[in-house]
This record gives sequence, structure tokens and C-alpha cells, in this order.
Amino acid sequence: MHLQAVFLDRDGTLGGDGHFCHPKDFVPYPWTAPAIEVLRILRVKIFGLTNQPRISAGEAAEQDFAEEFARLGCDGAYVCPHALDADCACRKPRPGLLVRAAQVHDLDLTRCAVIGDVGATDMLAASQVGALKILVKTGWGVGSLTDYRHCWVDVRPDYVAQDVLDAAHWLRRAGATAPAPRVRPGPSGALRAIEGDGGPGPVGERICGS
Repeated sequence: MHLQAVFLDRDGTLGGDGHFCHPKDFVPYPWTAPAIEVLRILRVKIFGLTNQPRISAGEAAEQDFAEEFARLGCDGAYVCPHALDADCACRKPRPGLLVRAAQVHDLDLTRCAVIGDVGATDMLAASQVGALKILVKTGWGVGSLTDYRHCWVDVRPDYVAQDVLDAAHWLRRAGATAPAPRVRPGPSGALRAIEGDGGPGPVGERICGS
């Protein structure tokens, strides 16, 4: 199978320390840009996937995060703006953001990957839709594997990466490239590209569900 899209958590995965940071102050890790370049080589869609409850408190705007992900090289962003206690369908670990992206971009989520640092949100959301689950050890990743492992004990990541660059390289090694268009002669003899398909091959303060 071949990968269709990769969803990237923000805080603790692409930069920062896992806590809220306004986009104007957010500093990506040095390996984030190279990681996105590797994902580009895979010819997949790249989306941001983040819970940002401070939006509901007026401390940032959803557009701020959309523009930030665009600057980082993503094709789009899926952001939950709701408060921590809001009963919404989009706040990870609920899969609403992933489902919305699948509807908009005609994705098979079992042919997608989620990369994040929190088992109790990122990995649980990915598990609910059958996506590949890649946990990074940056941000809250180590804590997810130790102190908070009980919050997602029934889910096992497909790969535990040192960081998002390691995660991107793992996907590349796994052969998770989108298929190159097949080319065959058209009715008039002109070459016509036909899109292939497929999907990927084999594998603090924060509390549970935050």
C-alpha cells in the first residue's frame, strides 16, 4: 500500500516544549524543515493536526495556526479551537479532524499516518481511524511512554521515533511513497497520465487526554 497523507501534531512534535505557544513566538525544531522535505519526497499530502484551546479564550486565532502550518510547508491545517471542557467531536483524541480532512481530500485514513508526541491524544485519534501511529520522543513523547502510558495502554504505536525527522525517514524506509502516475498512450496516441493508488507498508503538566 502507499501513503496518501501525513498529519503532524504541532506542540512538542514540530517545535516548542509541548505547551501553548502563540504562532508569532513558535520556534520549530532544527530538524522540522528537513523532515517536511523528506515527506515531500514521498509525494503525500501534509497536514497540521492540533488542539488549540487557547483560541476559545481569545489568545490566538485559528487563522494564525493555518498560516503557520503553511509557512512550515504543510498543505493545510486541521485545528480544534474549542476549550478543554468542550464536548466537541474534533478535539483529539476524538477523530473529528481526521474525518473532516478525509471528507475534504477524499482520503482513505487507513492509508494515512499521524505523527505526534502524545499517546493519549495523537495515537488514540489515529487508532480510531486505522491510521499509522508514529510517536515522537520530543515534547511529551517520553512521558507518554512512561508516566502516562496507562492513558493509552490498549494502543501500540507502529513506530517510536526520536523526532519528526526520524519519523519521516521511517516512512520513507517503509516504502510509504505515493505511486508515480502511470503513463499510457491515449486514443489519439498522445501520452495520458493515470493516477495510481495504494497505501503504506508495515511499522509534565500534560495529563491524560490533554
